[in-house]
Order: sequence, then C-alpha cells, then structure tokens
Amino acid sequence: MGMGMEISIILAYALGLILLYIIGWVLVVPLKLLFRLIWNGILGGLMLLAINLVGGFFGLYININPVTALVAGLLGIPGVILIILVGHFI
Repeated sequence: MGMGMEISIILAYALGLILLYIIGWVLVVPLKLLFRLIWNGILGGLMLLAINLVGGFFGLYININPVTALVAGLLGIPGVILIILVGHFI
C-alpha cells in the first residue's frame, strides 16, 4: 500500500505538469500571433508613413488607417505596392 500510493502521487504530479505545459502552450501561441500582428501593423504604418513622406514630392499619398497598416504589415512590400495600385486605380 505504501509503495503504490507513492507511485500514484508521482503519476498525478507528472500528469499535472503535463497538463500545465499544454495549457500554457495553448495560451502562449495565440498571444505570439497577436503580438506579431500588432508589430507587423506598426511596421506597415511606418512604411506607409515613409512612402507618404517621399511620395509627397511626387503627389503620391496613402491614407494611414488600421486596414492599410495591417495589409502593409501582413504582406510587407508587396502589400504597400498593392495599396498604391488599388489607390491609383480606384
């Protein structure tokens, strides 16, 4: 009885640690994705700001809003080119 009780306690602790690891992993992965989206949105907004500063000399202006910042942040340079083309043709 004494040895069986110790093994069951050890197994319970091990199962608890495994569940804690799984729950932590499930909570951290979406946060990483959220922080990456926010960071990319900020970088996209800065890229659009740079385009507006340089493009002001050539008559090129892009409105900076959350949608254009996220498109530029998610797609990078192709996203900025896409925004410029959509803005030019519409």
